[in-house]
Amino acid sequence: MTSPENLPTTAELLDFATHLAWTGGRRTLAYFNCEVPAEEKADGSPVTIADKEAEATMRALLAARFPDHGIIGEEHGEVIGKAPIRWIIDPIDGTRTFLRGVPFYGTLVGVEVHGEPTVGVIYIPALDEMVAAGRGLGCRWNGRPCRVAATRTLKQSLVVATDETAVRRRLGPAGHDALVAATAMQRTWADCYGYVLVATGRSEIAMDAVMALWDNAALLPVIEEAGGRFTSWRGERRIDGGDAVATNGVLHDQVLALLSDAP
Repeated sequence: MTSPENLPTTAELLDFATHLAWTGGRRTLAYFNCEVPAEEKADGSPVTIADKEAEATMRALLAARFPDHGIIGEEHGEVIGKAPIRWIIDPIDGTRTFLRGVPFYGTLVGVEVHGEPTVGVIYIPALDEMVAAGRGLGCRWNGRPCRVAATRTLKQSLVVATDETAVRRRLGPAGHDALVAATAMQRTWADCYGYVLVATGRSEIAMDAVMALWDNAALLPVIEEAGGRFTSWRGERRIDGGDAVATNGVLHDQVLALLSDAP
């Protein structure tokens, strides 16, 4: 058991977060492309037995390893811990994507220490891609160091978004057209995989108009340790929901300028 005077190191947290994401993610594969039924939650979003079982598995592992740490997850609520460490988990980021049999959904694990996002792991089970980062430890993609793209102009940039319609709705037709005109390519089917693409240098920009805490918590450490920036559309460094944009850093202020008129 840990205490505020004897906390695990960032490396120890990262190691366990990687194990947690891998275990939870592999559990989801038992139901992937199996026509699993979905229920509708109060907010209108879908949930499946895969979401629930994966999160339950992850919570059990966490309770056994760090019983005094806090946990919050998308499906099973929050447990307040005694230690100043909180684990933020999302067993399936992209349940609609999962239900369609598209392999870009992910399992997310974020860790806050004294309220600071310190560890982030994104595992894409169907592609077996793991991106993991810890504060001061860099970012690794399937064990190899990875960095954001060195692209310096928007005109050479790829922007990815989970829901292009939601982005267009927020920006308005003129604002969306300006974003399209400013960048080289725009693609969807992103979910958390869009942020994996930014962290590994395969895309320069990822954005979402609607995000929750468990969507964001793993992404900020991953993007920052890969050399990029992760903020709200207003440029705030935060993970507590709303919206999000990640870039290679060099282009961030230019992208924020394009988003500045969004409500």
